[in-house]
Amino acid sequence: MGKKPFLHTHPYEPFLFPEAKKLIVGTLPPPRFTTGELRREDVDFCYGSCNGMLWPILDRIFELELKFENTAEAIGQREHFLKKHKIGVCDIVHSAEREKIDASDLGMQNVVLRDLVGYLQEYPNVHTLLFTGGNSKNSPEYFFRRQLKEHDLRLEVLSDEVPRIHQVEIGDRIVRTVSLTAPSGAANRAVGSLQLYKELKSKNPEFNTFDFRVMQYREFF
Repeated sequence: MGKKPFLHTHPYEPFLFPEAKKLIVGTLPPPRFTTGELRREDVDFCYGSCNGMLWPILDRIFELELKFENTAEAIGQREHFLKKHKIGVCDIVHSAEREKIDASDLGMQNVVLRDLVGYLQEYPNVHTLLFTGGNSKNSPEYFFRRQLKEHDLRLEVLSDEVPRIHQVEIGDRIVRTVSLTAPSGAANRAVGSLQLYKELKSKNPEFNTFDFRVMQYREFF
């Protein structure tokens, strides 16, 4: 008998509320969030990994003075921000199996998805999905396209520049999707290869991949 795969289950329910107008959509937090072995600098909340950049990016854009620690206060700050700005979080993966215990999207097998189309029908004020990554295998956009297909729906391209923008008709409304550059270190190489990044870097050698994401995210948050 081989070793049983690790069942990587999403530790958080979707952070949804009727006023939400935008949804942040990712896949799964790192496995330690499932097993509860958090680090001191982790926040026990969506995108709370101390290695992730989403909250540091939002902290810089909105000057939030967030705490980056495993405390109730840090969670409260993030919930307050999301409610105030009418932003929900609904990662698309409910669970996945992993042979190797890491956070890579490609390593996910036997993926069970959340019904994102159903949530969009349930929360009619949502007009924008903010995907934390592009359309690579097992990315949020990749899985969403798969779900749309089951409903005979498809994404139409609005802009093919990074971050790519699409739209889809859900019921009687148009939902726009934005595939942001992933807020993880793994995407730094992709950022470094973008022509726009190279141009900005040549004008200002201090400019880095984090600054690039801040610039990109600012437009959509």
